[in-house]
This record gives sequence, structure tokens and C-alpha cells, in this order.
Amino acid sequence: MLRTRGFKRPSTSWWRHRHLIITDRICLSTAVNKESVSKPTHEFLPAYDPKVVESDWQDWWKQKGFFSSSSAEYGSRISKEPFTMLLPPPNVTGDLHIGHALTASIQDAIARWHRMSGHTVSWIPGTDHAGIATQTVVERSLMKSRQVTRLDIGRDAFVKEVWKWKEKHGDRIIYQLHRLGASLDWEKLFFTMDAQRSEAVTHAFIRLFNEGLIYRDTRLVNWCCALQTALSDIEVDYETVTGRTMLQLVGRNKPVEFGVLHKFAYPLSTPTPSHKELVVSTTRIETMLGDCAVAIHPDDPRYIELHGKSVIHPVLGKTIPIICDADLVDMEFGTGAVKVTPAHDPNDYSCGRRHGLTVEGILGRRGELKNCGVPEYEGMDRFDVREDIIRRLRDAGVYRGQDSHTMRIARCSRTGDVIEPMVQPQWYVRCSKLAKRALEAVEMGEIGMHSLHKEEWRRWLDNIQDWCISRQLWWGHRIPAYRIKWKDGSKKESWIAAASIEEARSLAHDFCSTKNISSASVELAQDEDVLDTWFSSALLPLSALGWNGKESSKIPTHYPTTLIETGTDILFFWVARMVMLCTHFGGHVPFKDILLHAMVRDAQGRKMSKSLGNVIDPLHVIEGVTLERLKEGVISGNLASSEVARSIALLENEFPDGIKTCGADALRFSLVSYTQQNRQINMDISNVISTRHFCNKLWNVVKFALHHLSSTTSPTTYNPSSPPLPTTLANRYILSRLEDTVTKCDTAFVTHKLHEGTEAIRQFVVGDLCDVYVELSKTVLYDNQEGTQELRNETLEILGHCLDTSLRLAHPFAPFVTEELWQHLQQYAEIKKRASPPSIMVSEYPNPDDYRRCRDSQIESDMATILGVIRGSRSLRQRLRPSKNPSFIVEASDKETRNLLRLYLEEIRAFTRADFQIVSKEDLSVDPALSQIIKTSASYSVAPNLKIFLPATPTPQSNLSLSQLSRKLEKVNQDIERLKLRMSREEYESRVPEEAKAKDRRRHAALEEERQVLESNILLLQN
Repeated sequence: MLRTRGFKRPSTSWWRHRHLIITDRICLSTAVNKESVSKPTHEFLPAYDPKVVESDWQDWWKQKGFFSSSSAEYGSRISKEPFTMLLPPPNVTGDLHIGHALTASIQDAIARWHRMSGHTVSWIPGTDHAGIATQTVVERSLMKSRQVTRLDIGRDAFVKEVWKWKEKHGDRIIYQLHRLGASLDWEKLFFTMDAQRSEAVTHAFIRLFNEGLIYRDTRLVNWCCALQTALSDIEVDYETVTGRTMLQLVGRNKPVEFGVLHKFAYPLSTPTPSHKELVVSTTRIETMLGDCAVAIHPDDPRYIELHGKSVIHPVLGKTIPIICDADLVDMEFGTGAVKVTPAHDPNDYSCGRRHGLTVEGILGRRGELKNCGVPEYEGMDRFDVREDIIRRLRDAGVYRGQDSHTMRIARCSRTGDVIEPMVQPQWYVRCSKLAKRALEAVEMGEIGMHSLHKEEWRRWLDNIQDWCISRQLWWGHRIPAYRIKWKDGSKKESWIAAASIEEARSLAHDFCSTKNISSASVELAQDEDVLDTWFSSALLPLSALGWNGKESSKIPTHYPTTLIETGTDILFFWVARMVMLCTHFGGHVPFKDILLHAMVRDAQGRKMSKSLGNVIDPLHVIEGVTLERLKEGVISGNLASSEVARSIALLENEFPDGIKTCGADALRFSLVSYTQQNRQINMDISNVISTRHFCNKLWNVVKFALHHLSSTTSPTTYNPSSPPLPTTLANRYILSRLEDTVTKCDTAFVTHKLHEGTEAIRQFVVGDLCDVYVELSKTVLYDNQEGTQELRNETLEILGHCLDTSLRLAHPFAPFVTEELWQHLQQYAEIKKRASPPSIMVSEYPNPDDYRRCRDSQIESDMATILGVIRGSRSLRQRLRPSKNPSFIVEASDKETRNLLRLYLEEIRAFTRADFQIVSKEDLSVDPALSQIIKTSASYSVAPNLKIFLPATPTPQSNLSLSQLSRKLEKVNQDIERLKLRMSREEYESRVPEEAKAKDRRRHAALEEERQVLESNILLLQN
């Protein structure tokens, strides 16, 4: 492999001394003398090798300042408004996965397109502290490595351990983004818990608190007993069991039973002639210790006489009321009577508030029984008391048995523990007014959003609940709220919000002064809780640009940002909250457009999970990895021992041969192509490997061009912004196809349908350029006769222009290989009218207006006819294996087609190395000899009005040809039967659109014609 001097592959620790990694460090790359940075130069490799091609362009781009919005390197060509976009900050819980790679690929393509289109681009990177996720993995790591918990080492020491974890994995995340080719504005790198972001969070909380938009209340929340914290809805996964199921839960030696409906009776305190008891059903029988009532439907005729009555708790012996509640009770389900446990069920909680019931919690934060009324249960785990409660109910004669039952179980996405609805004091944001403004922003067009998501946006914001923003963690932004506690306990505690203890003391002093109370009589204590991670993330469109949250803080110049692009799964938990908070503080919506992509799943459609072993590290796809390395990653990782064997087994099934080296370009291009899947993206590595073949195709066509460019006697000239004027059919055709491709690619970015751009590029390069134009051009380029030099020069000029344009079109999707090839192409092309830019990434993106004159639909139609004849002759030649220079007969029904073929007959003959005779039906009727030849010829139908014939000559390959034709006929017959079956269904006429019906009729006619031709050819060979 040939390499030039000084061309080195970057070491795995490149980022430690050249990039901003840990927050508050200076980005050293801005201090590099850009004049001293040499452009990477390589010998043109004989074969495409992504490891070589992708080894050093990223360093050079960044050091030249192409990523920086403040760089003057290409400032002279900037003519459009700035483009600003945030990279959704990945969590520092570990490495990036393929979902992050999808986001980075889409956003980098958009950023590069805007940069090439003349915008100042600032694509801002950052990482997120991810409170719950990070605390969970660090706790697990401590237990695995040192057998200690956070409680063993204390809060300060634990937080230090988390910072160590952050720095280790934050570095890895930056390196992964670097290898993907992300053109991020690294000078603006942030961390959501760095000093500037923390200041913005603190002051935003204080302002919302002082405005009455943040308040404290005791309500029912999602509680994870393993983490001992409240969770947001997005951190809760739901699992459905269809009957009795044993589940293994974190921290338990024995599995726990679910999917069972227990029935027991509440004796009436005053029996009636018709009722002595009320039977209720529950899947969580341990919560009956917290029952405050039994509910019936007010219109249920069975229980009319029980209105206003009460029952006796069979374990606690206390009397509880029978209440009527039409919202809670379904008369058709079970007995029509429902136990009410307001402290541990969301529906019961709402019922309890409607009826003013006392909310009696019976569980502590670890899931232990607490204040449950049964002394021997105090401190026992919630699931351990189940069997004994059933025993007690049996002993009391009120247990009525159990049934298998389908149930939906809420589980913590981090620990897998079963969520316990629990009443806890928490901090909340009032969302109604904020949500109304966010809803109006989309409906009034201030923010652009695909119609696919608008209804969902409206449904969520119309029914929004106040946002619980407190988490009972040690890692995160400590809530800047201080409790005023009266030393004598004489008054209800109060809260103040302050940026420091000193500021809190001053505010407390002022508070006491207004009450004529001595400040010495109060104590201050900061809340132990931290803020929900989404709170700090919701401020990023402002805080990432330098806003500090103070009322005096100016709104940043680049606010609002241009676009937010992220996954559909966090539309509400992040995007909506950014719109709510940033609009409130910034006075304007935080971005102009919202672009969402689907969640990435594996090839079988399963959600990617470390416990499943199907999470894909982008570097494993880019650089390749063996199965053994994949297994080592699972074993040395942070999985529970019970999950390791399962993950390894799934890896062996999913990647039996490991993952081949694909390169970043192939991964990026493939991922963007997947975005046509709106609901979910099923990731298949074989598609990435296929895209690497496309990169190889691009490499080879440039290699072909360079070979001829280097051997030409006169320099090839072309103007990238002005296509040349062609003379031949092939040259006019390829420029017409190029115009179509340029238009489609530009439209793909304008409409945010990037997959249409990748499809257009792939189709042009493979289908039009390589398979058609290059093959046609060979007859010109390899012709050394006198008088052909001018045509050779025109062909090379157009080939060079097509390649230059194709590389610029593909660059946003595949930056490395396009830069490499573009640099080599520049060595052989004299660029007209302007100096060549130093890099393809700061060259001009092709403008459709410059190509309008190239579009020629008639030329494309003519070429389609000619290509049909060429392909048809090849097909017949392959079947019959005739002599080296066969003679074909082409029957064209209409005069226009015959004239076209005769016009380009010499080109067809030269390309196919065969002779062609163009005839009409009239010719056959007046020439019996020709008609007889046709009858004994194999045929190929190009179109209903155009057929090709080749006189059959028996050859040793005839039997092979016969078997091939027979197999093809069998497939055509199957296709016809399937189509007939579809068209014969009852609902076909009423439900299928007319356009689709017409398409089916055309396909049926084409298949019938193909069947006739095949049958004729088979009969011919048999005879």
C-alpha cells in the first residue's frame, strides 16, 4: 500500500491533547497555526480502503477551521443567514450506540449542506450528565469492582466517582463522533453540569419559582424502590404478561409472581338482606393494607342498597366507606366492586381526591412495609408479605381464590424494578400556560413540524400535567431551594429559592422582617434532591449559546437556533419542554423547524438493549470487530451476571462472524437511507456492507476517469457551476440525468427528506454513470483513430464534470471518500473562472438552476429505447451463445422508433459488437424469407412496439439456456397467478385506488407478453 511521507494514522488518544474534552478546558485546535497544517496527500490506492481514506481528513478539516462558525477560512463566500443547530447531547453513561450515529449522520449531512450552500454553520456539541442513568451505572460499577454502595462511601465521594466516570466515557463519546466525521463546532462544546450551564439552570429555577411557575406539592409519583427516586414517564417501560408469570427482580433471590388476580371479601359493617359482603379483585394484594374505601358504580342495580354503607377491613379491623364512583368502576368487570388504595395507584389516587379520602401510604422508599397497621410486617419487603396476607385472609374465611390474568407491569427502564406508585413531596412546574404557547407556536407556523407529528403534539399538550422536576439522587443539579424551618416548630415550613446559602440567608432575613420575627428563630437547609435531567436539557437552546439565566442576561445573538433534529421518542420529554421554557425566557420559540427520525431497532425489529446483546457500537461497524471482541465487551461491561450469558448467546446468533469493516461513510450513508422508515428503523448490517460496495463503485469510476485524464494530451477543463455543452446522445443523456439528480438532492435537503437524496445519488452513480455512461464512453475513450480527439476531450470534460458534481452531492452523506476522490480529481482538472477551494466541504453545493438547460426528457426517452435494445440483445446473446458477431433483427412498429434506431445504429453496433437490421411489420409482409427467419428466431420484447430477434443456432450451451428460460417462465407464471388472485378479491374494486388498478393492468399485460415470448423461445430451443 503506497503512502506519502508524513501521512500518519491518528492514535487512539488523539483527543487528549488536541480537542476540548472536559468542560472548561480550552480547545487547543484554535491555537494551531493553520498555515503549518499540511493537507493530507496519498497515492491513489488501487482499491477502496476505508481505514486509509478515513484516517486523517477529520483532523485536517478541524485544524483548518472549517468546522468553526468563527473561522475566516471560507468567510468570503458566506452570503446567507447563519445556521445554528444543537446536537442532542448524548448521555455520559457509556459509549454511543447506533441510534446516536443515526442522529449524528443526519445532522452532519444537514450541517455540511448548509455550509456548502453559503451559510455560516455552528453545529454545537455537548454531553448530558443523565442523572438517573449515570448514577445507576456508577453504582453498579462500584458494586462490581469494590462491593460498596453509594451509601457506604457518602455523597461527596460518590459524586467524585461519577465525575471520573464522566471524564472517561465523555472522551470516548467525542472520539466516536470524530470517527463518524461529525463537523461539530468544537469550540462550543459544553457539558450540562459545567459552570455556565449550572448557572443558567440555577437562575432559571429561581425565576420560575419567584413567578409562581414552580411549586412544591405532595402527590402520587412513579417511584423506583431500587433507585429510591421518582421517575418521569419516559423512564418507565411497560411489560405485558398474559397469565401467571414469574419475574426476577433486582435485589431479590427468588422470582416474584405476576399475572394473578386475587379475590377476597370485605364484610359489610351492617349486613343487608341481599348482601353480607363485597368481593373485590386485585393483582397486588399486599396493597390492601392501604385500602381506604370500596367503590361501586352509582348506577349498578346490584348495589343500590349499599349507597352510604361501609365495610370492615378483614386484616386491620377498621371500618372503611363504600363510595360511588362512575369514573373508577366498570360494572362489567369482575364483581363491579373495586378496592381503593389512593396512596399506591394512580386511578385510586384520583378517586381519593374526588371523594376527600385520607391517603394512607403503607410503603417506605425502599419498598418496605411502613405504618401498615400490622406490627410484624413493619420493614418487610412489599413482595415478601404477599403469601402471609393470603394466609390471613384464608384464616378469616374471606379469601375467594385466584385467576390467571393479563396485566401490564410498569418497570424502571434503568433497574428493571417494578414501579411503585407512591405519594411523595416533589417540585413541579405549572405547564398549562407554557404548553398553550408551545401548541400555538406549531399551529401558527412559528415552528415547522411534519404533519405526521402535529396531531400527537396537540394531543399531548392539550392534556398536559404539571411536570415533576425533582429527583431523589446525588448526581445532578442540586435544587436551589432552601427550607425555612422554625426552631420551635410553631409554624409551617416555608421555601425560598436562592443561588447560594448566603443569598438564602439574606432572603430569609427579609422574610422574617416582614413577619416581625427574629431571623435567629429559623434554620435553613438546602433541599437534598436534584433536578430532573430534562430540566437542564430544556434550557439548552439558550444556555448552550451562553445565556446564564439571570434576568439581566441578554438573549444570545444566534437565538433562536435554526433546526432541532432528534428521535421521535423524545418529542415531548425534550423538544416540547425546550419550546415551553425557552419561549418563556427567550421571548421567541427556540428553533424554526423540528425534524424527527424513528427509533433504531435491530434487524428483527427488537428495541436495542444491552441486556439483549443487540446494541451496536458505531466503531464496531466502522472499524470491524470479531465475535470474540464483542463477547469480551459484554463480559467486561456493566451487565448483571445473570444477563451476561443471555447477551453472549444473542451475539453469537446475531453476529456469528463478527462485523466486517465498513467505514464511516458506508455507515452514515446507510443510516440516512433508512430514514424513509417513519415508525421504526430496523437496522441490518448487511445493508451497510452493501453501501460500502457503493463507495467502492464510486472509487472505481473515479479511478477509471483518472486513468484517462492522466493519459490525455490536453488538460481537461470544466466549470463546476456551469455544465459543458454536449453534442452526442450519450453526453446529452448523462447531463440530463445529472440535472435530475442535482434537483432531487437539493429538494431532499430543502424538504428534510434526506433519504431521497441518498437514493438519487446511488441511482445516478451506479445506474446512470457507471452502468450506462461509462460503458458507452469506452467506445470513444479507447478509440485512437485520427479525428476523435475532440470527441474524447468532450467526453472527458463531461465525465469529469459529472464526477465533480456527484462527489459534491454525496459529500454531506459520505464526507471522507468524497474528499479523498475530489482532491485527486482536482489534480487533473483546470478549474475555470475561480480559484479551487481547499476542500470539498467548503466548495459550492450544486445549484439546480445551473443545470436547468441540461434537462432533456426526449433525449432520456430516446436513450431508454436504445438501452432497451442493447439490454435485449445482451439477454438473447447470453441465452443462445451465438457467434462472436451475431446479427440481430429489430422489429419496430412505429416510424419514429425506427428513425431513432437508424440514427444511432452505428453507436449501437460499436457498443454491442454486433450487427442490427431495423425492420417494420410491412417489411416482414413483403419479404417471406425474412418472415421465415423471424419465425425460427429467439425473441426479446423491449416494449409492445419493439422486439428483437436472434436466429437460433444450436450450441453446447443450449440445454443451459433452456433450463434458465424454464425457470424464468415458472417465475412469470407465479407472478401472473399472484396478480390475478389480488385482482380477483372482493374488496379490490372498492378499496384499491384507480391509479393502482391501472398499474396492475399494465403489469398483467407485460407479464402475459413476457410469458408468450418465453414459451416461444423455449419451443424454439426444444426443436
